[in-house]
Amino acid sequence: MKRFVVFIEFCSLKAFWVVTLLVAPLVIFAQNPSIVRHRVMFYNVENLFDPFDDSLTRDDEFTPTGQRYWTWSKMEAKINGIYKVIMAVGELDPPVLVGMCEVENGFVLHKLVSDTPLSKFEYRVIHRESPDPRGIDVALLYRPDRFRVQEREFIPVLFPDDSARKTREILYVRGMLGGDTLHVFVNHWPSKYGGELESESGRFAAANTLKRKVDSIKVFYPDARILIMGDLNDEPESAPVVEGLGACERDIPNCPSGLINIAAILKNRGFASFKYQGVWGIIDQIIVSQSLLNGKHGLFTSPQKAAVFESDQLLEPDKQYSGKRPFRTFIGYRYHGGYSDHLPVYIDLLEK
Repeated sequence: MKRFVVFIEFCSLKAFWVVTLLVAPLVIFAQNPSIVRHRVMFYNVENLFDPFDDSLTRDDEFTPTGQRYWTWSKMEAKINGIYKVIMAVGELDPPVLVGMCEVENGFVLHKLVSDTPLSKFEYRVIHRESPDPRGIDVALLYRPDRFRVQEREFIPVLFPDDSARKTREILYVRGMLGGDTLHVFVNHWPSKYGGELESESGRFAAANTLKRKVDSIKVFYPDARILIMGDLNDEPESAPVVEGLGACERDIPNCPSGLINIAAILKNRGFASFKYQGVWGIIDQIIVSQSLLNGKHGLFTSPQKAAVFESDQLLEPDKQYSGKRPFRTFIGYRYHGGYSDHLPVYIDLLEK
């Protein structure tokens, strides 16, 4: 079998970015035309802000006179980088669904899908301003030629011990992917700011909120095809993920929730998406219903169809610790000019 190498050159503020794509994986689908690939990715884009001051949020640091000296040209460079990452993750076929977090507003998202070469794929945006004090939100980009939206809901996370506390909502979208209904959730759970144990109740609140919605779907559709993605700010084996959401760390017949954590399987295979104080972890997770793993018709997938996108362009030498680290936009408050402090994760949903 011949190997075709496609060079896609993207223009940027740097001299050039060349992504080499090996088409061999796609040839598999060409040999079996009855199988269609739908790639889904999630990306924490590390503070995709515009340079304008929003009086309703704490975004002052992301202005030209703020602590980060955030300007229009820096925003454009970041948007340009994100579109390249999306294209590279998709290889010859850009992702059908792109879950995102740490985006400020619809303005930057629409610039991403309209003012870059992504415009040729006519991505649509699902987003709304969240109650998060910093003004960072979750969003979903989708290709309307492949995914037909039927329902969308922004689910507030409720904190039993502090009714006034606000954080990012959980985005729920139901739509038709090929000939099947897919239930998609995009998450950005509360961080570990203030300490892991001290902040754990916030992630339990998010996990419990998500679980209630998943359970309500499964009451009426026991075999619903469900895909959960997001920055959970915790590892796959953490209590909020395992005890709160009930996600099982491997595909077992007696998983009570019927939710299998693909990220846990990726972690066992050596994948990681985020590096903190020299230690790699995988807090950017993909969790799927067993109906997607055990499907005998329609949409299906497997843990082998998932990965962390580890392109060399998204990494740099870790001078403080060892090995490499994500090539991030900021180091502290100092502009570093990279893409994000997280790596994207993705999974292929296949359709017979």
